[in-house]
Amino acid sequence: MSRCRKKKKHLHSADPTYQSILVHICVNRLMRSGKKSLSYRIFYSVLDQIYENTKRDPIAIFEYAIYTVTPKVHLKTRRIGGATYQVPVEVSPQRGTALATQWILTSSRNRTGRNIVNRLYIEILDAIRGNGGAVRKCEEVRRIAEANKAFVRYRF
Repeated sequence: MSRCRKKKKHLHSADPTYQSILVHICVNRLMRSGKKSLSYRIFYSVLDQIYENTKRDPIAIFEYAIYTVTPKVHLKTRRIGGATYQVPVEVSPQRGTALATQWILTSSRNRTGRNIVNRLYIEILDAIRGNGGAVRKCEEVRRIAEANKAFVRYRF
């Protein structure tokens, strides 16, 4: 276990087509078994589908979907005196975007549908509208954090 308190910052490069770090992070989360080119193909086809149907900038739409799903507080489990508490902790911006991309991809994988391109496209548009699995997860975390506000004194 590391005794040093400084955390290393992970520097992400931008993706080759859109020059967006957020797209690169999402592609890395989408990737399975090291197949990055397949992951890029899937995500670029999602962005193309967004552009065809909305006629607006797909990167701006994707960034707004991530912003909508990004949580402000997160729950950390803390064990004190034999009891386990869910302690609400504020989320850093990097951790918030990581959680948002993770929730969007997980809820798109859990959707029913034929292929991942359509499921991810529908999930991104649902995140913008304010309904969908990822938004529901964000609201659930916020609601539980609001209920457990009394345990803030057990913060780390």
